[in-house]
Amino acid sequence: MADSLVQTGSQADSENAYAVRDSLPGSTRPFARFEWMLARRYLGSRRKETFISVISIISFVGIMLGVMTLIIVMAVMNGFRTELLDRILGINGHLIVQPVHAEFTDYDDVARRLEALKGITLALPLIEGEVLASGGQGGNGARVRGMREADLKRLPAVGDKIVDGTLDGFDTDEGVAIGINMANNLGLGIGDAITLITPNGNQTAFGVSPRVKAYPVTAIFKMGMSEYDNIFVFMPLEEAQLYFNKEGTVSVIEAFVEDPDQVGEMRQPVEAASERPVLLTDWRQRNITFFQALEVERNVMFLILTLILLVAALNIVSGLFMLVKDKGSDIAILRTMGATRGAVMRIFLITGSSIGIFGTLAGFALGLVFCLNINGIKDFISWVSGTNVWDPTVRFLTEIPIKIDAGETVMVVAMAMILSLVATWFPAWRAARLDPVEALRYE
Repeated sequence: MADSLVQTGSQADSENAYAVRDSLPGSTRPFARFEWMLARRYLGSRRKETFISVISIISFVGIMLGVMTLIIVMAVMNGFRTELLDRILGINGHLIVQPVHAEFTDYDDVARRLEALKGITLALPLIEGEVLASGGQGGNGARVRGMREADLKRLPAVGDKIVDGTLDGFDTDEGVAIGINMANNLGLGIGDAITLITPNGNQTAFGVSPRVKAYPVTAIFKMGMSEYDNIFVFMPLEEAQLYFNKEGTVSVIEAFVEDPDQVGEMRQPVEAASERPVLLTDWRQRNITFFQALEVERNVMFLILTLILLVAALNIVSGLFMLVKDKGSDIAILRTMGATRGAVMRIFLITGSSIGIFGTLAGFALGLVFCLNINGIKDFISWVSGTNVWDPTVRFLTEIPIKIDAGETVMVVAMAMILSLVATWFPAWRAARLDPVEALRYE
């Protein structure tokens, strides 16, 4: 009987078989020691079971790669959203306050009232205009923002990102701050002159003439978003008012809130605090298409990559069905020795779920390691291939962003384990329903 239970006639296998037989009468409780022992033996590689072992290995690798890929992709997509939100909203206000009917001549009073509101962190009056910027190595389009020195220093996206020069004395030096990409493209450094040209210049008898003026570069910043580092020029507010013919007024007041996702709740208090007709536009309205596209891409990628887990789960199903077919006589002998249908079912549940659980844990570990070292891996691939696999001028960000969300990671791990258990249940149920008489008829 022991020789029928196991596939070799070795003394060790015989001792294991007798151990199973001796333990059956008193070990009918769920997940008894003999159930774990048999499940472990069925997971091992045997000469006659090489094909089944290969399927088990493929299932393990499939689950591992599926979990690892899902964790990496979700972390990168979260990182992209967070970084783009921080970069875009780091320089653009969450709530844009524009004047209606009359210009913003009382912008100082309005800004003070807005900053006094609970939930508002900054309220910055500014002037914005499009110009042509030129230097020693050509020219390109630029966006000028006129701001006061104190406000510019309070804006973390600029005030904390100065890589050369200083913002001290910005209001009185009549100089400008430019991005590092613009400085490199135009061949400019601290103290060099950048020439700004706007079509809205002086009013003459022959019409409006372009305004051309050169300003010294007093500061160079690096926001980390290549597009912004290439187009923005910051100018003292009073100088910008003169340059754009807006003496004593500003274009807008940009308000920054504590929680950008709750910006809608701030619209009514901001409108009331303005104490004048204003037009409010929040960051969601200005960037709705971009962030919706990012969210759709994230969800679609999640669904597509989940199919990897489904394929791996189907491999577990096929492997277990073949194992049940191969172990039909062993199952019949276990039943005649006293094993219940529940015990047989649990043996194959342990066998199949072990593949999924260990594959999930391996994928979880590899996914975390990959996420924590993704930029180093990117640099290594660039070094080996001799190409730049991450061009910041194309992707806007200088590094691959990563943000591991604990809740999403737990969800991925739990989903993989549940799929593994569900895939294991039906073959295990079929094994438990096997008729011992039919299984031993041709033995």
